[in-house]
Amino acid sequence: MVEIQTPDDVVGPIYQTLTQRRGIVIGEEPIAGTPLVQMKAHLPVGESFGFTQTLRANTSGRAFPQCVFSHFEEMSGDPLEVGSKSNEIVESIRKRKGLKPGVPLLENFIDKL
Repeated sequence: MVEIQTPDDVVGPIYQTLTQRRGIVIGEEPIAGTPLVQMKAHLPVGESFGFTQTLRANTSGRAFPQCVFSHFEEMSGDPLEVGSKSNEIVESIRKRKGLKPGVPLLENFIDKL
């Protein structure tokens, strides 16, 4: 979860930045008596690295985000389907850990008699 306090004239670049990082805005409400808006959005942890710097660059330093862990959510897509987002994540993790590319087949783990 990311909570962002910002002036209401830079809401557009915030939506753009969140969309680029698979974020979903779940709430936007004005702060009474001020020209500020309080936004709440869900942002995947993997996409949150460097988010603050990108957001500040896109809003000329006028947005103030605070990231807090909220929940786990199952990713859509099939990690075995080449080209899917879940497959890209699995492949990048396997590469980072020094494992062979490609998800191993189930037959590799079954004892053959």
